[in-house]
Amino acid sequence: MNYQQMKSVIEGLLFAAGDEGLDARQIADVLEEEATMVTDLLQDLKNDFRREGRGIQIVEIAGSYQMTTLPEHAPFFERLAYSPSHATLSQAALETLAIVAYKQPITRIEIEEVRGVKSERPIHTLVAKQLIQEVARAEVIGRPILYGTTKQFLDYFGLMNLSDLPIPPDFDAETLAEQTRDLFDKMGDRQMTIDDINQRMNE
Repeated sequence: MNYQQMKSVIEGLLFAAGDEGLDARQIADVLEEEATMVTDLLQDLKNDFRREGRGIQIVEIAGSYQMTTLPEHAPFFERLAYSPSHATLSQAALETLAIVAYKQPITRIEIEEVRGVKSERPIHTLVAKQLIQEVARAEVIGRPILYGTTKQFLDYFGLMNLSDLPIPPDFDAETLAEQTRDLFDKMGDRQMTIDDINQRMNE
């Protein structure tokens, strides 16, 4: 594999890793190269993104590298997040929100194990709508983000604290969609239905 091919692989690896990122050693193990070589490749890739005026960048956070958007583009992402076509919560987002509410603090990988599918997009949606947030980093390799619900989540459902949540469902990947809808409908009996939540998102 030549230098350019390795950079291409690294770009794909960082995209797949999402907000948990990868450290140089992890990337080196995949490429079967020295960590020093990977560090040089990452720096070169960062320079490529800058030089080409790309809409993403590579940053190093707590020893791990991850792809992020550019800070100066934040106003455009806010418009997207709050535009009418993106205002409502999808079934995937509702499922993810229910899992986080009951199993927090929880990592993206753990959420995906429950749902059985990739969950990066619904997580980003919920973070953008301030319903979940990063609460810590797990003390394991890669230090993945741990997610939890926010005060805004409690406000939406009129809950004093998390102990006011209904009895937790027995989450199962095959019946998760039905369980999630039942769960939010139960919460809606006392506060709001799913339609109410989505209406609030449109306000």
